[in-house]
Amino acid sequence: MKGIVMDRFDIKAGHNVAVIWDSSTAAELYTKLVEDIRAVTGALGYVAMENIERLRMSAHSESSFNVVLSGLVPSSATVHSFEIFAEIARILKPGGRFYFTEPVCVSGDSNKLKTESQLTSVLKLAGFTEICKMQNEPLTAEQLSSIKQSVSHLGDNLMKIGLLAKKPNFEVGSSSQLKLSFVKKPKAAVEKPPLDPSTRKAWTLSATDMNDDDVDLIDSNELLDEDDLKKPDKASLRAMDCGDGKKKKRACKNCTCGLAEELVGKGPKDVKPLQVKSSCGSCYLGDAFRCASCPYMGMPAFKPGEKILLSDQTLTDA
Repeated sequence: MKGIVMDRFDIKAGHNVAVIWDSSTAAELYTKLVEDIRAVTGALGYVAMENIERLRMSAHSESSFNVVLSGLVPSSATVHSFEIFAEIARILKPGGRFYFTEPVCVSGDSNKLKTESQLTSVLKLAGFTEICKMQNEPLTAEQLSSIKQSVSHLGDNLMKIGLLAKKPNFEVGSSSQLKLSFVKKPKAAVEKPPLDPSTRKAWTLSATDMNDDDVDLIDSNELLDEDDLKKPDKASLRAMDCGDGKKKKRACKNCTCGLAEELVGKGPKDVKPLQVKSSCGSCYLGDAFRCASCPYMGMPAFKPGEKILLSDQTLTDA
């Protein structure tokens, strides 16, 4: 048995080993296993035997054991919960190994037993890696009856599997500084495609081109026709239907069509007479129709009847 323990579980001298048992198996059945393990670990090692129901209440500190064994006797029907797996992961040293057997339900219709895939998923959630199957143990009629009685299962779709799970080579909650390099690599210069000489010439205009006979320049005065040069009629500026109808003519409060000028002194009190005084009557039309000495030169055209106020500075400049 001593050689089997060394070869199967890779237990060496000086190792700390925890052996877990439950109420489905008498503790005396583990006595031979514990003696063989102690013979291997020697005086420098340590072997602890714990009941699975009291494992979480034990005083074992983190990273205490190299190997944890559970449910390894033939009649064992140990069922491990997620909390038990997490506690075993806590007391194992980084890189430590966990060997165990557990009955599983083949069809997955049991409320208390897990399937093989579910068992593997729970081990991963508890923090174990490198999970591999060690054996599929066929059950005798006596073992099947004992396991069914222990887990209160009615069907015969049970099997017992052995698994090996390892704890990662780092402690849970440990941290390490990452070496990150944020040096930006210089971007390679993007070569611009060569420009076609004919295209370059088409989009280039130099001073000598202005004297070229092939260049046609348009006179800005030619863009204006006779209609553009005519003085607009005040009637054309009047809004449609303004003052029409059977009712008495009344100019709008902000009249722009010139009706207020026609009704000076005849309209309502709030209509003010035109304040603009012009010798030519074209000051409001804009610079194109203003005299050279017009004080409104340089100002935009304004609406007929609009009162224009000039500051002292404007009058001085004019």
